[in-house]
Amino acid sequence: MLLTLAAAAQDPSVFEVVTGIFSRVDTLAQPDNLMLHLKNLSVVWAAIFFAAGLVSLLQGYKFYKAVTVVMAFMIGGFVGYTLGKQVKADYIVAGCCAALFAVSCWPLMKYAVAAMGGLAGAFLGANAWSAVVATMNTRGQGANPDPHQNTYWVGALVGLVLCGMLAFILFKLSVVMFTCVCGATVAVLSGISLLMQVPHWQDSITGALSRNAVALPLLVFVPALIGLILQHHGPEKAGGGAGGGPKPAAKPA
Repeated sequence: MLLTLAAAAQDPSVFEVVTGIFSRVDTLAQPDNLMLHLKNLSVVWAAIFFAAGLVSLLQGYKFYKAVTVVMAFMIGGFVGYTLGKQVKADYIVAGCCAALFAVSCWPLMKYAVAAMGGLAGAFLGANAWSAVVATMNTRGQGANPDPHQNTYWVGALVGLVLCGMLAFILFKLSVVMFTCVCGATVAVLSGISLLMQVPHWQDSITGALSRNAVALPLLVFVPALIGLILQHHGPEKAGGGAGGGPKPAAKPA
């Protein structure tokens, strides 16, 4: 993970792109801002994020401890970068926050899963709320994005509470939900970024997605739902090779 952060430091745009993409919780329902940042994501990072997103989407429960630590590391890094810009020490603060978040979540794995589930729920709720509001504002004649719409926090708050509490009631479902939402979001957005690297496709993709506040949420929510179904009905073994899988039965005396 430290090597990943060091490699990112050589490409300053990756921090700017990711923090720009998630500058709003309802980023999927604000495609104009989103597409602008996706165009600036390098091919290498888009490919890395795409592969990581697919693993989380399809095998997230099997490796949930590793996924949780990596997610905490990335969140800490990007949050630290944003804070570090205020004191002109962006990469130092990013590295410290990334290490702190990753190490802290390991002994508190259940609470880390609850936090990740809450954040995924807030993300789902905010984007669903903004998409519905955009559709209602146009009276069913489309779903034009509204960058001045700031009531998305209502959906985010509902999703945060419901999905955060879910981890203490239905642990597997909570793990599968947050790994699928994170994986689908990362895979779809990085996949779009890869497609936009082709000059002939860039304008058509941007035009098709920028005019509708519902298109991107659907492109993320549908794969997330498919991944949730596949993972939830898959094998029970989980843990990511970090001691979380089932232990062998003791031999009789």
